[in-house]
Formats: sequence, structure tokens, C-alpha cells
Amino acid sequence: NERKKWIHCFDNVTAVIFVAAISEYDQVLYEDQHTNRQEEALSLFKEMCNSTWFSNKSMILFLNKRDVFRKKLAMIPFRVDKGPNPRNTSYNGPVVIPGTNSAIEGTPEFEQVYQATTNYLIELYKFYGKGTNAKREIYVKVTCATDSDHVKVIMESCKDIILKNNLAENGFM
Repeated sequence: NERKKWIHCFDNVTAVIFVAAISEYDQVLYEDQHTNRQEEALSLFKEMCNSTWFSNKSMILFLNKRDVFRKKLAMIPFRVDKGPNPRNTSYNGPVVIPGTNSAIEGTPEFEQVYQATTNYLIELYKFYGKGTNAKREIYVKVTCATDSDHVKVIMESCKDIILKNNLAENGFM
């Protein structure tokens, strides 16, 4: 495992920034045609959170590619129960129904599906990330890296989180 060779280099970090593509719920890894990319990202996030190097560090999670996710959500089922590649089988929220308003981006019905699926993924990552550390801070931002104005706001938010953590660690809060 290549990660184990370099993980110790991050011993004194304040927080960990983890980026996962929210839009890859229906894709498999390039190097392994059987492993779902979303499942791999969740597994890696859990591994990083439970690592002794990061067990007490705040996690900043970017669920990126929300623009691609929105487009795919209207066309590709988020939850698949049967077949060779089931996914998101514990998701019980609203779903897109082809030929209805729920399949048209921007309608209230679609927005309800988008919010529910996004919240499901946020809670899933938080569950995986908390592990044995219930007090761990996990800051989640749903992003679109090509939206430069939004990225600026997000980076300011990250600076605030890191500053707050440094102040708290040094007894100023």
C-alpha cells in the first residue's frame, strides 16, 4: 500500500482536506472494474479518519463535482438494489422518476431529490469519519471546483476552521 509509505509525513497537520467526487456514484475504478468509486472514496475516508496519524484532527471534506452530480442524478439511478452492481441500497429518500418533474433539473421535485441524496452522502461520510472518535469535527462542503467564486468562499471557510483549531489547541479558546 503506497499510502503507508508517506502517511507519517503528515504527523503535525492541523486538519485534513479530503476531496471526493460526489458524481462518481455509478462508476468503477479504472484499475479495478468491480470496485465502485464512491465506495472506494468512503473506504479511504474511513481509513484516513481512523489512522493514528489523524485520529484527533479535524477533517474538511469536499464533496466535489456537484454540477456533474446534478446532471447525472436526472438520468442515472442513485439507488440500485438488484443486478451485478448494487449501490446506495440504504438510501430511502425520494428518487428521480423518468418522465416526471423529478427528472427535470431545477424543479422543486428534482431539488428535493438532489437535497436528499446529497444529505444522505454527507451523513454517510460523517458516519464513516466519526468511527471511534464521536467528538471529531467533520466539516463538509458540497462544491464545484470550476466555480471560482464559490471556491474562494470555501477556502476562506477552511482558513477560519484551521485558525479556530490552532487557537483552541494553544489555549486561546
